[in-house]
Amino acid sequence: QVEVVESGGGSVQAGDSLRLSCASSGRTWSMYGMGWFRQAPGKEREFVAAINWSGEDTDYVDSVKGRFTISNDNARNMVYLRMNDLKPEDTAVYYCAVRGKITTTAISVANEYDYWGQGTQVTVSS
Repeated sequence: QVEVVESGGGSVQAGDSLRLSCASSGRTWSMYGMGWFRQAPGKEREFVAAINWSGEDTDYVDSVKGRFTISNDNARNMVYLRMNDLKPEDTAVYYCAVRGKITTTAISVANEYDYWGQGTQVTVSS
């Protein structure tokens, strides 16, 4: 059974930083891709960042470029999202997603992912 668990969310002030972590278990993910998505109240889920299995290819939504950094640790089946200079518009539930196929490029499409976590809340106040 595959399990994906996010952690690291919280309530912060604008300009602060957070690091989200995502742990996956149940399979060996060394050749697969992972991504982060978010959903704000009343809005659709949106892509935030993605990384391929090697960590050499990443992709970001324009609104977080230069502020967020995705990274992975395949030895630990972990993916991280470092979020700097947080803004109130970053407030959302953040979801980690794991793609259960060999992934050589970063994937930004939600339905390409097979396993999802329950989400972690990030709240940024002004």
